[in-house]
Amino acid sequence: MNPNVLMPVPSTDFDPSETGIPWKILRKSGIKVTIATPDGKAAECDDRMLHGTDLSIFSKLLKADDFGVDAYREMEKSAEFRNPIAWKDIQSAQYSALLLPGGHAPGMREYLESSILQKVVSDFFAKKFPVAAICHGVVLAARAKRSDGKSVLHGYRSTALLKSQEMSAWAMTALWLKNYYRTYPESVQSEVSRALANPEDFVTGPTPLMRDNPQHLSRGFFVYDRHYLSARWPGDAHAFGKKFAEIIKGSVD
Repeated sequence: MNPNVLMPVPSTDFDPSETGIPWKILRKSGIKVTIATPDGKAAECDDRMLHGTDLSIFSKLLKADDFGVDAYREMEKSAEFRNPIAWKDIQSAQYSALLLPGGHAPGMREYLESSILQKVVSDFFAKKFPVAAICHGVVLAARAKRSDGKSVLHGYRSTALLKSQEMSAWAMTALWLKNYYRTYPESVQSEVSRALANPEDFVTGPTPLMRDNPQHLSRGFFVYDRHYLSARWPGDAHAFGKKFAEIIKGSVD
């Protein structure tokens, strides 16, 4: 069976690096990616993360790097990006794996709060199909429930956007961007940790100082537990994408 990965995104505000980089790695590995949006219309990423608009002196630190921008631009031109399916038309059984990218701007809330997508995540976990989530994508996974009412992440080890990262970006820009970097009052790390069986199951990893890239994959960090892969921020996207491609290839061989 040729692998086909489902990647749902909101209408707007998803992170360009966390979508574009894994998409590019998967496609180069011969893995099909099906993109799903709320209404089946082409979506738009968080433009601020592409161009650094209003990020002031912190633009180079916070916006997508050249690898992220180039990968997103390539994905943006693809047939699957220009012709997505609608969330309501997702049939989980048609896909080999699920990829949950992140983003922090307000438009992400329709994705993170979608009952349709939470049910999709639950289906993939129930079947133990490969699931990969990065940054706020882990929040969507944490909100998906098993039949016993617990999060699908209960009993798994996971990482996600660290509270230190979230609060640092917010503190740098809150004076003029307000809560742009605070999707919810509760931090990502706090919400995800509550969904796990034990607080120790949240793995912070090494201090995230530099972004990874194809030549420096060791800068990236991820946590792999059985069929579930998680990562923290765009700086992990290359290592995350490469590992997910390996997992998918292994699951369908």
